[in-house]
Amino acid sequence: MSEIKPNDSAPTEDGGEEKDWAAAKAFFDNLKTNKPRPPKPRYAVTVAVSSRTLFNMVAERKIYEDEGLEKYVAYQVEHEEEPLKPGAAFPFVKALMDVNCRLRKLYPDSEELFDIILMTNNHAQVGVRLINSINHYDLTIERFCMTGGKSPIGYLKAYMTNLYLSKDSDNVGQAIEEGIAAATMFTQDMDGELSHTELRVAFDGDAVLFSDESEIIVKQQGLDSFFEHEKEFENKPLAQGPLKCFLEALGKLQRKFYAKNERMNCPIRTFLVTARSAASSGARVLKTLRSWGLEIDEALFLAGAPKGPLLQKIKPHIYFDDQMFHIEGAREMGTISAHVPYGIGQKYHKGKLIEQPAKIK
Repeated sequence: MSEIKPNDSAPTEDGGEEKDWAAAKAFFDNLKTNKPRPPKPRYAVTVAVSSRTLFNMVAERKIYEDEGLEKYVAYQVEHEEEPLKPGAAFPFVKALMDVNCRLRKLYPDSEELFDIILMTNNHAQVGVRLINSINHYDLTIERFCMTGGKSPIGYLKAYMTNLYLSKDSDNVGQAIEEGIAAATMFTQDMDGELSHTELRVAFDGDAVLFSDESEIIVKQQGLDSFFEHEKEFENKPLAQGPLKCFLEALGKLQRKFYAKNERMNCPIRTFLVTARSAASSGARVLKTLRSWGLEIDEALFLAGAPKGPLLQKIKPHIYFDDQMFHIEGAREMGTISAHVPYGIGQKYHKGKLIEQPAKIK
C-alpha cells in the first residue's frame, strides 16, 4: 500500500531536490498573486481525480462512444468556453480546498496540505476546456496529467498519489494492484445538502480499511465461524486494506488541528460504517485501529442492517465500500459513493456467489 509521506521534520534524502523546490518556491513567493500555490508533493496529501469524476461528462462520453475520438475532440474544442457541470467528485474536491484554507490560516508556511491533481487520459486539445472549467469554479488544481488516450496509472506513483478516483474501474483495479488507494466514483441518484464547514469521509471496514481475511471466513464458512474467529483473534490486528493509508493521511492533517487546540472545530471528520456486529466482532476492529495509532471519529456497527439510511444522516462527501450492493443502496438515498474493487466480495452479490464464466479448454 502507498506509504505516508514524511513530515516537515524528516531529514531529506535528496539535497538537490530540496534546493530546486526552495528556488521554485522563492520565485513564486515573489510573484504578486492571491492564488495559493500547490504544496511540495513530498509533504502533501495528494488526491488524483479523473476528468469524468470531477466533471459531468456523460454527454461528451456518449459522443466519444458513438462517433469516435475525432468528433469528441472537435466537440470539446468547439465548446471549450462552456464550463462543464460538476461531477461526482466535485463536492469532495471543494471540501478538500476548504480544509486547506483552514490549514493555511493556522500554518501559513506549512506544506502539509491536500494537493489535487487532474489525472486524465484525455488528449491535450481537450485541456483548454478542462482548464476553463476549473477556473470557472475557482478550483485550486495546478497539476495536470493528460495522457492522450493512454492509461494514466503509470504516473500515479510519480505524482506521489495518496488517493486516485476515477470512473474507469479497470484503471482503479490497476492502481490498487500497484499499492495505491483507489476507488470508482458513482454519482448519487438524488442530490442532498452537504456540509460546507467539514470534510466528511466514510469508510467500510473489511476489504476497505482492513484486508478481506475475515470476510473470507464469512463468505466461505458462515457467521458463526466468523464470530468464533474474531473472538479468538481479537487481540491480533487485522492486515491493512487498500484505503488504510488514506485514513492515515487524513489523521495526519487532523492532528495539525488538534495541536492548535482545534479538536472540537476540526474540519475533517471520519466515519467507520460497517456491517459487523459490535458485541460479536467489533472489538477486533477497534483494537486494530488502536494498534495502528489511528483514530476514527465515529464508528457505526450495523449488524447487517442497510447502510443507506445511516449514510443519509451522515451526509459524507465520499463513502468507500467494496460491495456494489452497499454502493447501490447508498446512491439510492443520496450518498456520493466510491467502489473499492478489492477482495473476495467482488465474487459475490447480496451474499450470493456470482457465477464465473466457464474457462475455455
